[in-house]
Amino acid sequence: MRCVIARFPFDLVKSEVESKMAGIRPEEVTGACVVIGRKVFPVKQVGEVITRQDRRDFTAAEVTRALVRLGFTCHATPPQAQSPAPAPAPAQSESQPQPQSPLASGSTPDPFGGIGG
Repeated sequence: MRCVIARFPFDLVKSEVESKMAGIRPEEVTGACVVIGRKVFPVKQVGEVITRQDRRDFTAAEVTRALVRLGFTCHATPPQAQSPAPAPAPAQSESQPQPQSPLASGSTPDPFGGIGG
């Protein structure tokens, strides 16, 4: 597929993009991203690899447009990772007394200990 990124024409093929990104470790994703294989890459990182240009020379939108036309799944923000549900808090046993503050009983303690008053 022919596309223009940073005013330069490129002939991109999905399998070539996949092979170029195969041995590359994804950077931390904070914005627009693309799923290639089982990995999620920032689109700017992919654009830099496939065009061999500095990532300041093109926009994320240009690369995203090209990758979507090739059939890749792109996201504006990183997809949420499947995190396990938080474990429920352990239940308090009724046999153990719960500590209470002096204010919980409704009476206020005498700060002078009953002296002078």
